[in-house]
Amino acid sequence: MLKKQYRLTRKSAFTATYKANNSHHTGGITLFAGLKKSPLPGGQNTRAGFVVSKKTHKRAVRRNRLKRLMREAYRLLLKSGDLGNSQNYMSLIFIGSEKALDKDFNRVQNIIKKLIERL
Repeated sequence: MLKKQYRLTRKSAFTATYKANNSHHTGGITLFAGLKKSPLPGGQNTRAGFVVSKKTHKRAVRRNRLKRLMREAYRLLLKSGDLGNSQNYMSLIFIGSEKALDKDFNRVQNIIKKLIERL
């Protein structure tokens, strides 16, 4: 489970990240990156949010499974330190679409890794 200090929770934080207009899309998952951090030593952690809309699939079980897969893939990348330039941003939002619903964990992990490398 992703620790609370790495989760994006407030609606205002989601809105600010969307307004930054920095997005990339691959394989049914879209990544929105927020504002860049100021270069202060010992600053805040990059926070991540995971969204799958009700329009994507009407069953909550399917939506929540995709969110869990994305969250776990991000957690493992965070643990291994393969996040690259994504740590320079205040917040990240991963949005799943219909194309990503039927993918297994390895494919979702590869997609998230590619999106983070694009930043």
